[in-house]
Amino acid sequence: MTQEHPDIYPEATGLAKATVQVHQAETPLKLYGGWFCPFVQRIWLILEEKGIPYQFIEVNPYNRPESLLRLNPRGLTPALEYNKKPLYESTVIAEFLDEAYLEHMPRLYPEDLYEKARSKIWIDYVTSRIVPAWFRFLQYQPTQGEDGLEGLKKVQQEFLGYLREWTKEMDQEGPYFLGAEPTMADLTLGPFVVRCWLLDHFKGGSGIPKEGEAGDDELWRRWRKYAEALATRKSVKETTSEPDKYLSFYKWYAGGAAHSELAKATRAGRGLP
Repeated sequence: MTQEHPDIYPEATGLAKATVQVHQAETPLKLYGGWFCPFVQRIWLILEEKGIPYQFIEVNPYNRPESLLRLNPRGLTPALEYNKKPLYESTVIAEFLDEAYLEHMPRLYPEDLYEKARSKIWIDYVTSRIVPAWFRFLQYQPTQGEDGLEGLKKVQQEFLGYLREWTKEMDQEGPYFLGAEPTMADLTLGPFVVRCWLLDHFKGGSGIPKEGEAGDDELWRRWRKYAEALATRKSVKETTSEPDKYLSFYKWYAGGAAHSELAKATRAGRGLP
């Protein structure tokens, strides 16, 4: 283990462990990733939803194993090996899988070209707005002379504002972003939705009101319906490890001690590197 994250558990646990074990046979398509990474879970969800045959190879990107560096010189996950050729960057891999495996249903982008383009706008919104704000909120530490409560409230409200904008764009009935079934937009944001409980644990509350609490309204009711649909989705449950393992990993982010490029960029108010 590295000095930065000495407590990374080496393998998936719970239902995710069983999913890894089912996908150990050699296949032309190999996913390299760590159980803890939300960007890896994006790709994992797509593979599971579409029923694409794959081999899951667990790696710790903080140790930068040679097998990973051969696929991605930056040593980041997820990384994909497709017929012995490399691919990386989660949004690139996601679109590739949907287009390269047309025989595997469902298609995760709408067939209607306008709706497909609109979906891509909101997928970009996840990448450029929601995810950086999630990490800023989780990592918040008051600077010298700053009112810690006020500063925490500021990053919380930034995050909540982005969630509300996303929720306004949802299909009215749902439960998913575009309707009754999940699409690429949902699988892009989903890993962060099901990690919002970490904000409750480490930051004293995500700020998302429960039913009947102050601030509850129609938008938050729609959000809770959405979050519940994702959390109870079979593919999500079967790619999620045990809660205590996430606490052990994300405490480094919550304490401001993570020094990955992503951690440094989002902590400084920038987007994803």
